[in-house]
Amino acid sequence: MIIIGELINSTRKEIKKAIEEKDKEYIQDIAQKQVEKGADFIDVNAGAFVHEEVEYLEWLVKIVQEVIDKPLALDSPNPEALKKALEFHEGTPMINSITAEKERYQQILPLVKEYNARVIALCMDDEGMPETAEERLKVADKLINNLDKDGIPLENVFLDPLIKPISVNGEFGPQVLDTISGITEWGTDVHITCGLSNISYGLPKRALLNQAFLVLAMGRGLDSAIIDPLDDYLMKLVKASEVLLNLDPFGSKYLKAARAGELD
Repeated sequence: MIIIGELINSTRKEIKKAIEEKDKEYIQDIAQKQVEKGADFIDVNAGAFVHEEVEYLEWLVKIVQEVIDKPLALDSPNPEALKKALEFHEGTPMINSITAEKERYQQILPLVKEYNARVIALCMDDEGMPETAEERLKVADKLINNLDKDGIPLENVFLDPLIKPISVNGEFGPQVLDTISGITEWGTDVHITCGLSNISYGLPKRALLNQAFLVLAMGRGLDSAIIDPLDDYLMKLVKASEVLLNLDPFGSKYLKAARAGELD
């Protein structure tokens, strides 16, 4: 399971405040804690600052990389902000995100190619956000074919079926699960990821819903997620699910975590 730590996001009040005040230590501490808990990538987002996003995203990249050795997921639809941030990223980055929308695809694709970046591909096109699993799969197929044709290794592609809150429509959960199953059945090298916490928006006890949905999604083929790595129980469920789905051969990672007391 590839974990993308979601906590350095300017839509969160405390992060927005820390960015505005250039509170370097606060941001770095959150980055380090996410890595310590098992994050493979650290997402950085400055999108709440419409006029300062280029400056702030560059700053986040620089200060976070001072204290961790994991790659970053550069979270912006703004090609200018992405280009500047990519110039300062060390190692192989992830771009969050591209879509099948013609203009956005044409703007982001050159950056993906230039930096040999991993890329999160949202199942959305010029017709908007799809409603059904069938519509999502149609867009996913378009994205896979276009990215492959344009020379992007499919193992660098992370398809995101776009989770919507079940508080709005109870069918949104099953639709995403069916989409994950459909993509998995194609047998390509693409990864499947998601912004997990969207599922529970507007409901109480959100962590419980997030935890349950992650297990269901992993059972369908989800192999990555944008989540809060500081949710200890969620991370325990990841390790347990990997064993049960035979994604952790002989339970080696599970046993190591148990011996280290990480499952207590």
